[in-house]
Amino acid sequence: MRSISRRRSSSSIGATIEPRARFGLNLAEFDLSERHLAQDPYQELGVARSASADEIRRAFRKLAKQYHPDANPGDKGAEERFKRISAAFDLLGDADKRKKYDAGEIDADGRETMRGFAGGPFGQGGARGGGDFENIDLSEILGEMFGARGGRAGGYGGFPQRGGDVRARLEIDLEEAIAGGKKRISFSDGRTLDVTIPKGASEGQVLRLKGQGAPGRAGPGDALIELAVRPHPIYRREGDNLVMDLPVTAPDAILGAKVEAPTPEGPVTLSIPAGSNSGQVLRLKGRGAPGAQGRRGDLLARLVVTLPESPDAELKRFAEAWRAERPYAARRRS
Repeated sequence: MRSISRRRSSSSIGATIEPRARFGLNLAEFDLSERHLAQDPYQELGVARSASADEIRRAFRKLAKQYHPDANPGDKGAEERFKRISAAFDLLGDADKRKKYDAGEIDADGRETMRGFAGGPFGQGGARGGGDFENIDLSEILGEMFGARGGRAGGYGGFPQRGGDVRARLEIDLEEAIAGGKKRISFSDGRTLDVTIPKGASEGQVLRLKGQGAPGRAGPGDALIELAVRPHPIYRREGDNLVMDLPVTAPDAILGAKVEAPTPEGPVTLSIPAGSNSGQVLRLKGRGAPGAQGRRGDLLARLVVTLPESPDAELKRFAEAWRAERPYAARRRS
């Protein structure tokens, strides 16, 4: 029985490394034999036994970024450390396996313990449990940190590389930026995608479409869609506000009136105060562009007093009499 506890069979080794094969590890290059594994995975990751899943994930990300072979080319010590922290996270990153380890049902190598063998509850005999990564995906975390980097085929340390991201530019109208909607975009490889434009989209905003990038052995990259808002014939955007010029007739400006004014949602009736002049600004609350907090800005209507294209004889006589009897000097308004 003693020889059984000290010696691993080939089937025992296969049970130990099989879950890592799921994530594309090169087994020949990334041998997770006992010498690479931590006696205590909590110590290897530098976390307390009471650490939350999020704390364990953060600790692994920090250490993986520090010791990943991409960041330490040719450093065997860093590579060994990276293998150990990966193995530790393999165990603690799975809630079921962590629970079994804490209860003494599996050892730090992830194998089921055989009480009465190897002199204690954490003996070396038995086959490893076959739990899946249902809670945290090791390859996803590494792909987030290193997937966009170039490297040798198959990735560093045996980790396949995630496909590259692709970028595209999508032009939208101002109304689409304000109200949101769907637009179809075509890629150079012939693919088309329907892109959801969020309400309140802004110039230069980038939308990320998960898994729509270039293919890779560790999964496809993402598509990054940069939005470009076309110039509008009526409105121009100033922060969260929209500004427009609103032509009004001389009689409406002098006497006051109700006129129709355009807005992104359609025309509304706007009251022009008597004695209005060009350059005066009327504010339509909540008719502008959505801001960062979701609150919409205002629509600012700048009045432009406009004469008829061809003034008739009566208007000319009125203007001549007015100039003779009530002269005034036009002044620039600040």
